[in-house]
Amino acid sequence: MAAFPRSDTALEAVDLVKTYSAGRKKTPVTALRGLSFSAAQGTVFGLLGPNGAGKSTTVKILSTLSVADSGSARVAGLDVTADPDRVRQAIGFVAQKPGTDPMGTATENLLLAGRLQGMSRRDAKARARELIDRFGLADAANRRVGTYSGGMARKLDVALGLMHRPQVLFLDEPTTGLDPQARSEMWGEIARMAADEQMTVLLTTHYLEEADHLADRLAIVDHGTVVAAGTPEELKSELRGDAVHVELTEADSRARAVLRRVPELREITMDGCTVRGRTDDGARALPPVLAALDEAGIVVTSATLSRPSLDDVYLRHTGRSLEAAADEQPKTLVEVAK
Repeated sequence: MAAFPRSDTALEAVDLVKTYSAGRKKTPVTALRGLSFSAAQGTVFGLLGPNGAGKSTTVKILSTLSVADSGSARVAGLDVTADPDRVRQAIGFVAQKPGTDPMGTATENLLLAGRLQGMSRRDAKARARELIDRFGLADAANRRVGTYSGGMARKLDVALGLMHRPQVLFLDEPTTGLDPQARSEMWGEIARMAADEQMTVLLTTHYLEEADHLADRLAIVDHGTVVAAGTPEELKSELRGDAVHVELTEADSRARAVLRRVPELREITMDGCTVRGRTDDGARALPPVLAALDEAGIVVTSATLSRPSLDDVYLRHTGRSLEAAADEQPKTLVEVAK
């Protein structure tokens, strides 16, 4: 087993810049614009943002699959540019797309991964059995992976990344495409393995609940840069008071101006038929909000109050919701710079 530098910081990205050429005309697309963050050893660190924000590009650079135009990055105390071979030995990588051989069994896939990482046949067999049991795949261990459900196949992908007991595990959108039950099961597995293996996990996701549930700390990424970072609770606590969400029967550009005249309401934004604002006292603010809209002849479908969420945090720092940000991403940027 190779020896790696000891450091309390497992991941560090400093001013990463990456530009691609996209489309037939090779139009330059900037995926990362000076992105920086750090993650402590033994934690789950989340990168939260829509597809096209630059999350996958960041993971590719940190895992040595791509090279930044400028900036620096260290993984497990190693410079990814100066020492890529040792970085690869220190990491596990679970990509968005399946990394298994669908014609092989779970056991065969795991043994191959272990041997490629330099494990002895005996150690690889023992580790494969351990991971098959942990991920509840014992009954299907000798079935072809091509017959697995989406949830089972994703569990095997994660098991492959764990075969050689990496110091750092990259999980790139690990639950995309899974049904709610399979997603919940995967959340449980990620939380357990992070604790059991005592490793650092870098999780990229566009699911607000996933980031809130799993990440010890997270960075919110927008247009290739980090716009906010901290624990989920720290980020939400910055937004004092309640969130007001009002759904209109149809988009009406007057709504924002009308609600600006309600003194109890602040930070008012509008996205289609949805109007959002913040207030120190939701119960007190809601009646004048509804009265002002009614007086202006703007019909309300529903109005709700809630405590701050990560979507509210994203809205605060970017001026739009995460869903709206996903809808506005140019196709070329989504294709090359996830």
